[in-house]
Amino acid sequence: MVTCARHFEGETRAEIRSILEEMGDSDPQITITEMSGILTVKTKVSPKDIVKKIHKKIEDEPWAMRYTLRVIPIFATTNTDVESIAGTVMEQADKLKPDDTYRITVEKRHSDISSSEIITKIANQIKNKVSLEKYDWIILVQVLGKISGVSILKDEDILSVEKEKRII
Repeated sequence: MVTCARHFEGETRAEIRSILEEMGDSDPQITITEMSGILTVKTKVSPKDIVKKIHKKIEDEPWAMRYTLRVIPIFATTNTDVESIAGTVMEQADKLKPDDTYRITVEKRHSDISSSEIITKIANQIKNKVSLEKYDWIILVQVLGKISGVSILKDEDILSVEKEKRII
């Protein structure tokens, strides 16, 4: 999933397409969603590799990334209902080792599903400790209307272009 400023979806699509072509995917499916500033990308390139490539691009030529704001890897999609989302999280839960901590982040767009119900259902199924401050993993649920994306990832797997540019 890629975010950009409102009304710059076309420019962002071209920017991401160019990067994916550099990485060997000549035919990615990049969709401008009905939600302003949100694009979905289906590619044969690993999401983590895309984040690394953009990070490197920002280091080498920060002016080249003009429209993309965030790149958020989504490892699975499912219907937007509490049971389906929790089930999809559990399919990825083997990433967590017994001593690992986690936090759950739910970002919702175009849905009135209860964030607290999603969090409670997931937390009841995962026995690891929850830590909102010092966590090893993020269980990320991106609700986009009737479809939700689910990922279990590290902080560094999510790319904020503005944060990276400030660091440089």
